[in-house]
Amino acid sequence: METKIAHKKILRGTVMSDKMTDTAVVAVSRYVKHPKYKKYMKITKRYHAHNPGNKAKEGEVVVIRSCRPLSKLKSFEIVFA
Repeated sequence: METKIAHKKILRGTVMSDKMTDTAVVAVSRYVKHPKYKKYMKITKRYHAHNPGNKAKEGEVVVIRSCRPLSKLKSFEIVFA
């Protein structure tokens, strides 16, 4: 019996660093409304993503998807650049 795993998150971000082997640091930005002041703020979070063959280079916009933990910090993989 085959079960299809639904990936939880699909995010779009910019590659900030590609200096590690098979790993890229991707910055994902989003706008959040402040609960008290009602002003929208830009929040940026950095994710370590699996970059097979080091195809994604610094500055590119990529799509990342959640996967099983590949290391202590990596739980995302780059789908396409």
